[in-house]
Amino acid sequence: MKYWSTRILTGAIAATAMTMAGSAQAQEYEMAIATIVPEDLTNNEIYPGLIHFKNLVETRTGGDVAVEVFGGSQLGSEVETGSQVQSGGQALQSTVMSSGAMSSFYDKYQAVTTPFLFENWRQAWTFFDGEWFADFMEGAIEAADMRYLGTFDDGGGFVAFTNNERLIKTVEDLEGLNIRVEENPAHIATMDAMGASATPLPWGEVQTALETGLADGQFNAPVVNTAFNLDDVTDYTTLTGHVYNTQTWMVSETWYQSLPEEYQRIITHAAQEAIQLAHGTSGALATASWQESCEIFEECYVMPAEERQKMADMARPAWKEWIVNDFGLEESLIDELWAEVDRVGEELKEQDYQRYGQ
Repeated sequence: MKYWSTRILTGAIAATAMTMAGSAQAQEYEMAIATIVPEDLTNNEIYPGLIHFKNLVETRTGGDVAVEVFGGSQLGSEVETGSQVQSGGQALQSTVMSSGAMSSFYDKYQAVTTPFLFENWRQAWTFFDGEWFADFMEGAIEAADMRYLGTFDDGGGFVAFTNNERLIKTVEDLEGLNIRVEENPAHIATMDAMGASATPLPWGEVQTALETGLADGQFNAPVVNTAFNLDDVTDYTTLTGHVYNTQTWMVSETWYQSLPEEYQRIITHAAQEAIQLAHGTSGALATASWQESCEIFEECYVMPAEERQKMADMARPAWKEWIVNDFGLEESLIDELWAEVDRVGEELKEQDYQRYGQ
């Protein structure tokens, strides 16, 4: 009897030890993600995408990777959160950054600020989701110890002017207008090339600048223009799409490499699904916001393709001269990126006709 009790006790201890060992092997990981957008599932495309990612990852890893999303700049500015991720991902593992902030960590990203780069959302989404751009972003691993997970639109991607002076219907209508831009030399070069005067200001000073006349106008995605009530300080809006604003999703390479391969696969796959969800949300929000713009601004106008091309013919050479001669990127890189964007656009048109038009 004592013998059997001893065997049962020994077996229980062994079983407990095996359970503890198994728990130790099933290590838990924390993935905190920072973004400046509000924690709102209805007024932006990024937060819903990140929440969908959280649900996918936590479910598929059985809770071993716990994801927490911090919106509304809770953890700091984009550059501040980027620095935290770059430092090894100990406190913050992932962040989402706009083009200016992204370029401060990986300078080649500035190539994506090319004016009039895309004709439509589908061309942009296919480019950013494609192999060429994934290969291009691998440079961020060496430059900043950050791995690329995907590209969100920033407020719908394509931008619209708002201003107080007149409705912009041609490139000549920009002549002499003082346009607020981000503190990004690429945007300054673009405005100067099209005849406007660029006034770089941080976002927090935009409303006051427009109210006081320091700036005649500005440009942002229609989602931003309506969400921040820019109709209160400007009268006219024109959808030109001369800039395509992005938010780039990065993760600490050091932290990522600490994960088992199984979890790396789950994270990269879930991220792409989240990006696809955000694409649809982006298009819907931008469309609704443009319709709202036409109701709340005094006048609205969609720039036709031929006028956009006239603007592009002025802006792109000046921008290219700036990015090669002043910023220091290789002209061959710019040419290669432009060629890939054009290839994607033509391939989509041909593909659509082959599948559905014949």
